[in-house]
Amino acid sequence: MAYTYRLAALLVLLSASVGFSSALTLKFNSTLSNSTLWNSTLSNRTPPRGNINLNISLSVQKNNHLNIVWYGNFTSNQRAVIVDFIRSLNSPTAAKGPTVASWWKATEKYKGGAPKIVLGKQLLLEDYPLGKSLKNPHLRALSGKLNGGGVGSITAVLTAKDVAVEGFCMNRCGTHVSKSSSVNGGAYVWVGNSEEQCPGYCAWPFHQRLNGPQSPPLIAPNGDVGIDGMIINLATLLVNTATNTFKSGYINVDQKPARVYCDAFGPGAYPGYAGRVLVDKTTGASYNALGLAGRKYLLPAMWDPQAGKCRTLV
Repeated sequence: MAYTYRLAALLVLLSASVGFSSALTLKFNSTLSNSTLWNSTLSNRTPPRGNINLNISLSVQKNNHLNIVWYGNFTSNQRAVIVDFIRSLNSPTAAKGPTVASWWKATEKYKGGAPKIVLGKQLLLEDYPLGKSLKNPHLRALSGKLNGGGVGSITAVLTAKDVAVEGFCMNRCGTHVSKSSSVNGGAYVWVGNSEEQCPGYCAWPFHQRLNGPQSPPLIAPNGDVGIDGMIINLATLLVNTATNTFKSGYINVDQKPARVYCDAFGPGAYPGYAGRVLVDKTTGASYNALGLAGRKYLLPAMWDPQAGKCRTLV
């Protein structure tokens, strides 16, 4: 999933003085208010080696509450898959093998330790109060319904498969937005269910790619292409929110942006091929992380700034 940067935003970024906040608190540049999650394509941009200056976006000393606004019709099972993923971030399981918690723990390599994410409030809006075609101001308004503001407040706005969102499937699968530009001063993320609109764009590798190199799609670990695709996008955006103050990846000593995640899921990945992952012997589903309640998930690799390469769970 590659980023496209506007020239103006890049100029601001290049002129910014990026320092590490000793308080490890939410600290955003109001000029760069948005970061967009794009289609699953491997970027040829290699994250830089060497010294990295990073502002941690979330507290590592206390719980950061992740609230959820469910916009549209989600089944109880769909909600459970996502809720169990969030609960698994900081809850190690007794299961043998790679876990969601061990995946999230990798964020601690970006100075200061891994932020603690806990499930906050939930709001169900099954009657589509703003209609089925949303624009960015609608997302901001929805995020404000649960945001308490301040450090440790994040809201995830999740839209159902029949909800069209500005830019969705055209140039983005989700977004994370800074503290300064949200309604109540807390960060928020938005992710859409692409099952009916663009699974080849936003739910790869569980659906045939829209274009580019092709390989057979993987079987979704929770039996739901749209929801398992949302997990990948939500996971990526949570990493960005946790590690990325200026919404442009981390910053090396030359002030050049790069990503903290990698569009790969297992060893041997290349464009169009997710890599070698684990396979459930009963269902044939692909996964690389174990969660609470016996859940299985497929999560993207993260860039390891210490090793200077992408790290996969398997």
